[in-house]
Amino acid sequence: MNSQPATPHVVIVGGGFGGLYAARSLRRAPVQVTLIDKRNFHLFQPLLYQVATGGLSPGNIASPLRAVLKRHRRTRVLLAEVTDIDLARRRVTLHHREEISYDCLIVASGADNDYFGHEEWRHTAPGLKTVEDAVEIRRRILTAFEAAEMETDLQRRRSWLTFVVVGSGATGVELAGALAEIAHYTLRRDFRAINPAEARILLVEGADRVLPAFPPSLSHEARKSLEKLGIEVRSRTKVLQVEPDGVTLETEGRQELIDAGTILWAAGITASPLGRLLVQGNTDLLDDKGRVIVEPDLTLPGHPEVFVIGDLANCSHRAAQPLPMLAPVAMQQGRYVARLIARRLQGKQAKPFHYRDKGTLATIGRAAAVGFFGKLHVSGYTAWLLWLFVHLMYLVEFENRLLVFFQWAWNYFTRNRGARLITGRWPQLPPGHQEK
Repeated sequence: MNSQPATPHVVIVGGGFGGLYAARSLRRAPVQVTLIDKRNFHLFQPLLYQVATGGLSPGNIASPLRAVLKRHRRTRVLLAEVTDIDLARRRVTLHHREEISYDCLIVASGADNDYFGHEEWRHTAPGLKTVEDAVEIRRRILTAFEAAEMETDLQRRRSWLTFVVVGSGATGVELAGALAEIAHYTLRRDFRAINPAEARILLVEGADRVLPAFPPSLSHEARKSLEKLGIEVRSRTKVLQVEPDGVTLETEGRQELIDAGTILWAAGITASPLGRLLVQGNTDLLDDKGRVIVEPDLTLPGHPEVFVIGDLANCSHRAAQPLPMLAPVAMQQGRYVARLIARRLQGKQAKPFHYRDKGTLATIGRAAAVGFFGKLHVSGYTAWLLWLFVHLMYLVEFENRLLVFFQWAWNYFTRNRGARLITGRWPQLPPGHQEK
């Protein structure tokens, strides 16, 4: 395993958008490829919130890596976790101490939820990055309605029916909108003791508007759509404390304790810890999110054979701000690195990476979305149709596109969410909130 291959060996760490697109783009290059991921599937994270809210099943948005790459005869997939990277010896170490040598290394290990120094909040307020996160959030949401149905104390019932979403980026807005649709439409005839439409949903944002990365006019449209769904939007509001039965907020110096049965975290992300292994103690090469500050060709400074892409890379050579931690950025970087490696083998040079911004979209709910494509701003039904089309086309496997399309069509006409399953731990129902 450790012997030098006859042809150049490219090792890719991470099977997300960046790593998978790099592997697929290297199919015809004269190299051996090893793709390493601690999961055996590629996850389409932009639709993960729909798993968390019962609209889709995990299998609808996940594709086995071996199946996706089965026709790539020079590509090997390993189910493993990288624990160390030796830049001098050009080797990566796996969790079971096996070492793999490389000629080129592509690190695309992604990111995790950022709790801004409050890791103790992670269990109480789960974020949304993995299938397990989505299934746990789905469990908590549905369990809250079940607990409210059995609760006889009105104050506790109101608490169970209060949902707080922290962070109003795309994920937070989409979660809040889906929660509102569940409460007002999906569950409206399912219970006898409670009216799910009485659920209180708060969307908390520290900035002065929702979707801060969007133009102000679209943020305004998004807020109107959220409020139309009955969602309370709290901008310029900080989270001071998260407890199992509520959250303490501060708005313009005024503190407030919100009794809430379910708290969800969508306030930020931080890069994979592999970034610290790559910089070898030189923290000047890391930004405040833990991303590696890369060269214009996405290489690690001082190591032209090592590429860092996706959420782990701080690429800001053509803009005042680093490129956003979004799937389209990772896709384009994966393709670029594959082309660069192929050109190097031909003795050719490549231009620095240039991101082509094809626009940004966020959905708020049924027939409501916002998006911008340069100076062109769209909202409402048109933006929603664009959002549907783009997300369908970016799903990796054709089978998943069909499944998601028919599931969306069924959900649209019936307002039903068929994946409303409570799995995992047996829920601790009232009295009290001990389960959370």
